Amino acid sequence: MTLVRWSPWRGMPSVQDEMNRLFNGLVTSRGGGSGAEDWVPSVDISETGDGFVVTADVPGMNADDIKISVANNVLTLKGEKKNIREDNGENFHRVERTFGSFERTFSLPTGVESGNVKAKYKAGVLEVRIPKSVEAKPQEIKVEA
Repeated sequence: MTLVRWSPWRGMPSVQDEMNRLFNGLVTSRGGGSGAEDWVPSVDISETGDGFVVTADVPGMNADDIKISVANNVLTLKGEKKNIREDNGENFHRVERTFGSFERTFSLPTGVESGNVKAKYKAGVLEVRIPKSVEAKPQEIKVEA
């Protein structure tokens, strides 16, 4: 029989590895690791003096793959990121890049001109600009003495 010195930290790396495995599976694959699940692009929404700006990260897509619509004060972003992997006999050991369709909807505030929405796509970033109506823009009122 061998005496082994007890260390309370001995099992910590394995616990950390198990936690990483658990959360990595939840965040990246959402159910199987094939990469074929629906994915959701990250979005930032900001307000300027003239309107609202919606910025979405949609890397690996073409502008033609993205559809934008506005109806009943709801902005909808739809698209599909195609699987670009070819079946050429490679055995993948890890697949983290996701593909598939997405749809994001955002309620617009009152006082926007939904008929004048503009969108640009460059370097994997979609920028949608929604202008405010004239009535909704802040106006400065001069005080008379």
